[in-house]
Amino acid sequence: MIDLLMKRRSIRKYKDMKVPKEKVDSLIKAALLSPSGKTMTPWEFIVVEDNETIKKLAKSKQHGSSFLAESPLAIVVAADSTKTDIWVEDASIAATIIQLEAEHLGLGSCWIQIRGRMHDESKSAENYIKELLEIPENYSVECMISIGYKDEEKKPYTEEDSKYEKIHREKF
Repeated sequence: MIDLLMKRRSIRKYKDMKVPKEKVDSLIKAALLSPSGKTMTPWEFIVVEDNETIKKLAKSKQHGSSFLAESPLAIVVAADSTKTDIWVEDASIAATIIQLEAEHLGLGSCWIQIRGRMHDESKSAENYIKELLEIPENYSVECMISIGYKDEEKKPYTEEDSKYEKIHREKF
């Protein structure tokens, strides 16, 4: 697990290669196995492989989502915010599990924050995505995960990158 965490980096450039069905299925299975408070499983996942829809999703935010246009796969992580007050945490855990499984499968990924971000001056990124993907009103969009074969190399983290000064024992 530590090796996987050290290798996983945010990847924003992808090869022009479709992610095979078996790998998409594995990503979905990992998402569905994600832990959830009181096993409420408020999350829902929208798997998007259609290039035109991905290009539209890439325009969801003013900054930080345009690279998605070149991704062969996007997974939108949403949750029923009326089901539990910890939907943000549950959705975030699931998104992280998806990213770890992507790395395990030899794929790159990057989290694209949606909650609390704007599409333009008058519309939130969340509402833009909800309209585009026909997501019901009681669902909130936490993020999108771009996924594909890496077309950029980033050095893995090293032991020296670990900020042990952030660790406190017994008291702050």
